[in-house]
Amino acid sequence: MRFPLALSLRIAKHIMKHKLLRTPKFALVLQLEPLHTCNLTCTGCGRIREYSTSLKDMMSLEDCLNSANECDAPMVSVCGGEPLIYPKIEELVEGLLEQKRIVYICTNGMFMRKKMRAYLSSIYDSSLEPKLKELLDAKLISEKEAAEIRLGKEKGKSVIRPTQWMYWNVHVDGLEYTHDLIVEREGVFQECVLAMRMAKILGFQVATNTTVYKETNMKEIEDMFAFLSTLEVDGHTISPGYDYDAAKKDMMKRLNINPDDFYLTRTMTREKFAKIEEWSQDFNIFGTPVYQEFLAGKRELTCTAWAIPTRNIRGWKAPCYLMTDGHYDQYQEMLEKVDWEKYGVVDGEARDPRCENCMVHCGYDPSGALGTNYQRGDNWKNFKYNFGPKPSFNATGLKIEAFNGVSIGKGHLAEAKASLRNQDHCDSAAANASDQCSNSETATETSHAVK
Repeated sequence: MRFPLALSLRIAKHIMKHKLLRTPKFALVLQLEPLHTCNLTCTGCGRIREYSTSLKDMMSLEDCLNSANECDAPMVSVCGGEPLIYPKIEELVEGLLEQKRIVYICTNGMFMRKKMRAYLSSIYDSSLEPKLKELLDAKLISEKEAAEIRLGKEKGKSVIRPTQWMYWNVHVDGLEYTHDLIVEREGVFQECVLAMRMAKILGFQVATNTTVYKETNMKEIEDMFAFLSTLEVDGHTISPGYDYDAAKKDMMKRLNINPDDFYLTRTMTREKFAKIEEWSQDFNIFGTPVYQEFLAGKRELTCTAWAIPTRNIRGWKAPCYLMTDGHYDQYQEMLEKVDWEKYGVVDGEARDPRCENCMVHCGYDPSGALGTNYQRGDNWKNFKYNFGPKPSFNATGLKIEAFNGVSIGKGHLAEAKASLRNQDHCDSAAANASDQCSNSETATETSHAVK
C-alpha cells in the first residue's frame, strides 16, 4: 500500500462519518504552527516575514492540543517556522498521538539527528550497542555523541519515538546545489540526507515535501525522487509555488527579485506537472490521482481551503494557509464567518485575483479526496491508488549525482568565497608590500641619521 492501512482506514472513516452526517465543511488536516521562528530564510517562504513582529511568540502546549481537538482533523501537520525549535515539541507530538492523530513534523531537517539522539538516550541499554555501531559505521553519529547516548540522560523524558502514526516530513526542493540555493545556506542538503538515513535505520517513517517554481528543472525533481528512493523514503508531497502576498513582498524587498520571475502561473504549472501521473507510478506521491489530473491540466477543481485549516499564534488563519484576511478565535467561527464563495477559481474564473494562479496542495488536494468536483469513477480511482501497491525501489537513483554542490566545491557561494579569498590574498599582499616599504623607509632614515 502507498499509505499504511491503519492510517488510510482512519482517514476514510473520518470522511465517511461526515458524509453520512452531511457536515457541509470539516477538517481533514490541521496545519498547526506553534511558532514562526526559523533557523533558515528560504527563498519563496514569506512565513517569518508575515509574522516578523511576533517571532518570539509561541502557542502554549495546551492551546495546540485544544486546537487539534477543536477541529478534530485526523491528521496534524506540525509546521511553522521550524517546529523542532518549539520547546515543547516532544510533548506536543506525544499529546497529538494520544488524541489518535496522524502526525507530520514538517522540518528542514537541521535538528532531526539531535532529536533522534535524544530518543536513543531515552531507551539506552547494552542491547542498543549494535544499533550504535551501525550508526557510527555510517558516520551518522560521532564517538562523542555515542558516549553521550550511553549516559542515558534522556531516560524518563518526553522524546520523539518511531511509530506508524508519525512521519518526519522533510523539506527538499531539489538536489544539493538547488536545495541549498533555495534555503539560502550551504550544507543543508547534506544534513537532510544524513537525517533521513538515520531516521530509516531507527525505524521512523520519512516523507518529503517539495515546491516547484518557475526555474525548477523537472528532470532534476525526477532525479531527486529516484535518489530519495535509495534512502527508502516512504513518500512525497509535491506542490506548485504560489505567489502569495507575504512571499512576494519579501522577495522584492529582501532579495530584489521580481516575483513574476520566480512563481508559476496556471499555464506554467500544467506544463511543469505534465508527467506527474507517470511519476506517481514510479514514486510514492502522496495525495489523490484526482489532484494529479488537476495539476496536469486534465480537469478543474474548486478550492476547499477549509478542509486544511491553519492554526497559529494569532488564531485560526483565514481564508487559507497562504492568504491572510483575518484570524479567528474558534474554528467553527471561522467556518461560519468567512465568505468562502469569494475565493478560489471556478470554471476558469478567479473569484479573487489573488487566487488566479493558485493550484497548491493545501487548497486542492482535499477537493480530490472529498469529491467536491465529482466525476464518475473518482472514488474507485482514489481507492485503487491509495490501497494499491507502493512503488518499488528505483535503481535509477543509484546513478544520480545528488551531491552536486558544496560537496564537490560547486556550492552557490563558491564564487563569493573565491572572491573573498582573492580579496584577502590581495589585502595580505598589499599589507606585506606596505610593511616592506615602511621597513625600507625606516632603514633609509636610520642610515641618514647615522651619517
